[in-house]
Amino acid sequence: MAASCRFAFAVHVLAVLALRRATGGACSDRLANSVNTNPVVIRRLLSQLRKAGLVTTHKGASGGAALSCAPEAIALDAVYRAVETAPSFGPHRNQPNQRCPVGAGIERVLDEVFSSAQAALESELARRTLEDVLRAMAIAEAGSTPGGPKAAASRGRKAA
Repeated sequence: MAASCRFAFAVHVLAVLALRRATGGACSDRLANSVNTNPVVIRRLLSQLRKAGLVTTHKGASGGAALSCAPEAIALDAVYRAVETAPSFGPHRNQPNQRCPVGAGIERVLDEVFSSAQAALESELARRTLEDVLRAMAIAEAGSTPGGPKAAASRGRKAA
């Protein structure tokens, strides 16, 4: 049971495009290199993100993709809905044995559980934007640099 990585790839791609806003975006090869996947996968994602109005794309040798709006205007639930074709939670692929006491009632119960879990996921994603992702990455990066807060805290502990 492999989890979908489309949402993670899409946020990754959008973050790259956000950081490259001043230079006009990036081509699918460059984005694929950053994500470490095939450019075809990225082009499919870009198509979905374009249909959702989150990016603009241009074909050809000088083509590429760019954000269509500011990172703070891109809610993560919009990204999720743009690229995920099915809910994150779902029933068995095969129908359970209806003669079994568990099999006869499990789907009905799990449908409610999955529905509330999906709603919670989408609600949490709606609270966050691409700008929040970029900000969290910047904080993490600052903390991992030689002169960043983590290094200063580490130096303070050594001195103590």
